[in-house]
This record gives sequence, C-alpha cells and structure tokens, in this order.
Amino acid sequence: MNYLAHAFLSAHNKELLVGNFIADHIKGQQFQTYSQGIIEGILMHRQIDTFTDAHANFKTCKKIFYNGFERYSGVLVDMYFDHLLAKNFENHTNKSLGLFAENVYEVYTDYEALMPEKSSRFLSYVIKNNIYMTYAEIEGIEQVLKHLSRRLNHNVALNDSLNLFMAAEEELQNNFDVFFTALKAEFL
Repeated sequence: MNYLAHAFLSAHNKELLVGNFIADHIKGQQFQTYSQGIIEGILMHRQIDTFTDAHANFKTCKKIFYNGFERYSGVLVDMYFDHLLAKNFENHTNKSLGLFAENVYEVYTDYEALMPEKSSRFLSYVIKNNIYMTYAEIEGIEQVLKHLSRRLNHNVALNDSLNLFMAAEEELQNNFDVFFTALKAEFL
C-alpha cells in the first residue's frame, strides 16, 4: 500500500503514524535512535508491505499492469489502491478525507525535526500538493504518477497506465475491497 493506507492504519497513534511515514527512508536497522513508538511504526510499515505483497488479491491486480508496466506493477497497484481508498474514504471511517489529511499533515509537521532528510523533503511535496486529497481524483493520480516517473528516471511514463486502470477499474475495486477488509482486520 502507499502512504494514505499506511496513514489510515496508524493514525490512531502519532508515533506509529510518523514511523509509517518515514519507514521507506530508513534502511535496515538504522532506526535505533527513535522512540519505541516510531520504531513500532517503521516495523508496522514493513509488516503492511509484506502482507500486501503476499495477498492474493494484490497479486491478481498486479497482472493487470503487466502489459507494459510489469516491473512497476506493484507500485502501480499501491498507487491505484490509495486512489480507491481516497475516492471512497468515508466508506472506511466516519471522518472526511479532508479532515483526516489535515490532521495527519499536522502530526507529520510536528515531528518533522526527527525525520530523515528524504522524509522531510517528501513531506514538503506531500503538503504543498495536498497529496492525500489529490489521490481521490484520477487527474491527481495522473500527476503523482508523472512526478514519480521523473523521480525514477527510467524512461517510463507510469501515468500511461491510466488506460489499463480505467479498463479494469471495477475489477480493481472488487479486489481492493476484499484486500482492504483483510488489511484492516490484520492491522487495526
């Protein structure tokens, strides 16, 4: 799952939330200087990724993007699953996506001084572009995928996967619903 889902699963605890946010920028065991709560968030992030990668519905969805994007299929499913979560956020909680994003960004900002430099830079991008809200619109996902393509610098236009997403949106939604129910049962 991508950043929104990680935040959703850990937003009940500020340090879990921060640990989940910075986890991709922490290599190996280089987290011993953090508080126990942030360490638990880092480890939770890794557990969520392991659970996601092994889940049958996630694997099924990756195949949708094999035509031209096989190497990036997992990243694309992560992004599109966050889009499906954002688009139907109120189906999963009694809080609006806007209020949720605002609260999460505030926590991230409060802990920014503790974040690795890469996480801090990424946080600036997240807040400036209101990424969690952006995920709710297909145009927003397209922009995020364009930005990611430039960051990867592998001459691949991930935003070109939108056609595959649109053609399989119902299948992706159905798989997401099953997957996310299992994910919530495992981590909430």
